[in-house]
Amino acid sequence: MITLTDIAYVRSGVADLPEAVRFATEIVGLEAVASGEPGVVHLRADQRHHSLTFVEGPSGVLSSGFTVADYDALDDAETQLEQRGIRVDRGDAAGARSRAVGDYIGFDDPFGNRVELAVAQRLSAEPVCLTRPSGITEFGHLCLDAPNAREAHRFWSTVFSARASDWVGESVCLMRIDALHHKFAIFSGDEPGLCHIDFQVSSLDDVFRNWHFLVERGVEVLLGPGRHPTSGSVFVYFRGPEGLTYEYATGTRLIEDESSWRPRVFDPGQPSSIDMWRGPIQPLSRQKQVPAGEPAAGAPPKHEKVNAPLPAPRL
Repeated sequence: MITLTDIAYVRSGVADLPEAVRFATEIVGLEAVASGEPGVVHLRADQRHHSLTFVEGPSGVLSSGFTVADYDALDDAETQLEQRGIRVDRGDAAGARSRAVGDYIGFDDPFGNRVELAVAQRLSAEPVCLTRPSGITEFGHLCLDAPNAREAHRFWSTVFSARASDWVGESVCLMRIDALHHKFAIFSGDEPGLCHIDFQVSSLDDVFRNWHFLVERGVEVLLGPGRHPTSGSVFVYFRGPEGLTYEYATGTRLIEDESSWRPRVFDPGQPSSIDMWRGPIQPLSRQKQVPAGEPAAGAPPKHEKVNAPLPAPRL
């Protein structure tokens, strides 16, 4: 089994790079970080060098990144995946620099989602310079689509260390890789893709201030303000450019006693299973997975194993 230590980043292809960056900074409140690469912009939310990257090119999610403990763990993950018949691409030095990591591998999960495992993700000692007082404290979680959430759960909980915290029927599985209720989730969808990304904020007041800010600027609010009965978090979801759905949330439950927690299954026929405050529910916009053969600018080609030496020392 491959042990995941955290979520790392999302790389998203965008057809209109200036508008995607404008929204992420002026509306979401993230800090833009220079990449040194044409057509590539990083966005920062916490001590990570970045959590979100926009790459100019075909619109859609390029990859979702997780971290493992060290270089040996990365090598072992590569071996385990290949033993299961999953083709693994070893990243090159340029790709590692672009991701601000020491090394990484990439693979397609059984449902078509491009996943990357990274080691030595770079942190910044500089305080985050949020572009507005959104209250963001960290990159909270990412959610992927798969045609069968039950089979996706089986993959992530047997090949990887992710554990189901709660379900909404058979269509949503919320999974943890540490004490937080979920850092990762699978939603049933017709195609592989990114359902949404979450940024945690510090307080209930931040959620409501952000909600008013979004409404005043004509941003489409998709869900909320509301409260999830699963994680207990108070949330608001809103639509960004290129089909990317953002979420602000606060108050997410911690599961600190692994021995006593049992995943619950909430009734998918009840809107309160999504929002216990019973607000209006509407579908989230999705970013479809950019298929093989359509790499965005700056994205390494898929299915090409490169063993170039990396500049970072093994820690």
